[in-house]
Amino acid sequence: MTTDNTAAASGQFMLGGDRRVNRLGFGAMRLPTGTLGGPARDPETGIAVLRQAIAAGVDHIDTAGFYARGEVRANDLIRTALAPYPNELLIATKVGPLRGPDGIPRDQAGPEQLRGLVTEDLRALGLDRLDLVYLRVGGMTGPGSESLADRFAALAALREEGLIRHLGVSNVDVAQLDEALGIAPVAAVQNQFHVHRNDDAAVLARCVEHGIAYVPFFPLGGGLEPIGHARLEQVAKRHDATTAQVALAWLLATSPNILPIPGTGSPAHLAENTAAAGLRLDAADLAELTT
Repeated sequence: MTTDNTAAASGQFMLGGDRRVNRLGFGAMRLPTGTLGGPARDPETGIAVLRQAIAAGVDHIDTAGFYARGEVRANDLIRTALAPYPNELLIATKVGPLRGPDGIPRDQAGPEQLRGLVTEDLRALGLDRLDLVYLRVGGMTGPGSESLADRFAALAALREEGLIRHLGVSNVDVAQLDEALGIAPVAAVQNQFHVHRNDDAAVLARCVEHGIAYVPFFPLGGGLEPIGHARLEQVAKRHDATTAQVALAWLLATSPNILPIPGTGSPAHLAENTAAAGLRLDAADLAELTT
């Protein structure tokens, strides 16, 4: 493993054609709570993790207004920890899901509700314009066949107003991505993808074709799928690394368009994830992991 343990060791990607970011970013979902229905985490720890991420070279933070547990909200933590924001920091957010009374996202916003969600993210983050806004479609399951045209067009109108710099889509299939591309430029796609779930090759290929960033959510399984198995462990042992680091390095090696955003509320896990930016897998490692 290289001695460079900063996010810059992952290489860079020109997102949207005008924002160069380090390929290894940070996901804020785990800051308010460790699990979807778990208790709130200590906000001071979340603030410390965010500042540690920036110090480690992270310049791409992924968040959402629905990343919250009680009064602990990811966007509030980001603003408290990092504002005034570094010029090079890109903050991406997602809109679409609506939280139920229990605080868990269950319903989807209609086109007429998206302005309010974008406005709330602007207020919570203390920004005049959002760098990147994804339209998240579908529920907790994978991509479906529903049209996203009306909702994506509503976000495209907000982009024309200057409230949004770049647009993205999340949890989509190829047909939905193509539908979005017919309405406005798409800078990023955020779908589920990791070393054990690599069945999204068609969407990834379309992203490469159009110069779109592919941002895998749950790059380490999201706590829903165990990320370790014997092949990962064998590769990790050869590199004196952890299985999580190998899983992140596999993503970085799979395509230059892939921008992993591992999330954590733990300073130790953040340091482990950031160090994966410098792990280089060779052809034998990749062959073993994709067998």
